[in-house]
Amino acid sequence: MHSDRNLGRGLYGARKVWHQLKREGHQVPRCQVERLMRSAGLRGALRGTRPFTTTRADGLAVRPPDLVDRVFRASRPNELWVVDFTYVATWSGMAFTAFVTDVFSRRIVGWRCHGAMPTALPLDALEMALWTRQRSGQDVAGVVHHSDAGSQYTSIRYGNRLADAGAIASIGSVGDSYDNALAETVVGLYKTECVRHDGPFRGVDDLELATLS
Repeated sequence: MHSDRNLGRGLYGARKVWHQLKREGHQVPRCQVERLMRSAGLRGALRGTRPFTTTRADGLAVRPPDLVDRVFRASRPNELWVVDFTYVATWSGMAFTAFVTDVFSRRIVGWRCHGAMPTALPLDALEMALWTRQRSGQDVAGVVHHSDAGSQYTSIRYGNRLADAGAIASIGSVGDSYDNALAETVVGLYKTECVRHDGPFRGVDDLELATLS
């Protein structure tokens, strides 16, 4: 399981292996999983730092209030989504990946890779999230959409699309990663378990394939 290309990929730590065993119907104490992995010399991938910031606040934009207040919990799907995007260095230049994550299930419901970071990048990820939920017959009206104060998320175009979908915008303070900590966690896992594990990539197309996998 730990080295399975479709499961652990050599990245799972004891907690993820324990959860995967439970999903497969094996009731094994977590301490036993930790002990067996330790004795076998198996360990999960460790996340590093994030030395580059993609947030560029628009000082003139009117920002919605922070409706989350660092409480990243939801009682049902489509109650709270968190969004963010990050950079990825490729051989042909810098690329960017945007995510939309449902807080209830921690599922990435929308994502998009691009060679630049215009408003269209996170907007495409949002469109994918809306399409994913619509395809499964789920109503997203009233979902709280929480982001940082980046200019892409405070743009008129992005705000209008949220309003059209019936989503409620929520934005944390400028320069404070804790206000969007869950989205930052998703980005950290992505960089550790995909970018650093499968890269380096030749360009955006290769990055997109790796992200899809």
